[in-house]
Amino acid sequence: MIRKILVLLVVLSGLSFGGCAVSPAVNNKDISAFQTHMPRSILVLPPVNDSPDIKATYAYWPTVTMPVAEAGYYVFPLSVVDYMFKENGITTSHDAQEIPPQKLQEIFGADAALYIRIKEYGSKYQVIQSVATVSAEAKLVDLKTGDTLWTGEDRVVQSSNNGNNGLVVALVGALVNQIAGSLKDASYPLASTLNQQLFTPRSSRPGVGLLYGPRSPHYQQDGLANRR
Repeated sequence: MIRKILVLLVVLSGLSFGGCAVSPAVNNKDISAFQTHMPRSILVLPPVNDSPDIKATYAYWPTVTMPVAEAGYYVFPLSVVDYMFKENGITTSHDAQEIPPQKLQEIFGADAALYIRIKEYGSKYQVIQSVATVSAEAKLVDLKTGDTLWTGEDRVVQSSNNGNNGLVVALVGALVNQIAGSLKDASYPLASTLNQQLFTPRSSRPGVGLLYGPRSPHYQQDGLANRR
């Protein structure tokens, strides 16, 4: 048994761990629909959670607001959105995202809604390291027409490696990381990082990230002042 563990450690030591890895962004997107139906206000719907972590929806959801607001849009307060859904018997993110766009527009008065699916969320603990991963895909939908204005996806991975400190120290360090990880959500700060990357506008690559909205000082200078 000990020999098998040692062999496994030797194999792992040959791999490159540590740091934070992100997936490359997609370029050359069609932004014509986005420009034509430029929204002023965005309703961020509760994300659908495809990960095994049951707390992912409510941990991830608040991290979306800041980058979307900083891009130049009015974002409906999540506490109000959550209350409105629950008061009307909508208790799951799946049910919220199944509501017809025109009905959402009627209830909230929003120009567009952001639909998000969490593909991965949480930490995995291996022999001498822990790996936290967050990935998600999103689409922005015009609530009057139902047209999709923008889509995006991203993934962030961060590993904690104790492999350079000797076998015993590495194993103890891995145990400490696992205990600490059970007491705090290591994926929460990664969700913030992912959403900054996913939604922040890129002037040099329009459509990678949201376009600058009407509340942004960059809105006029980028030639995106297409109003309804």
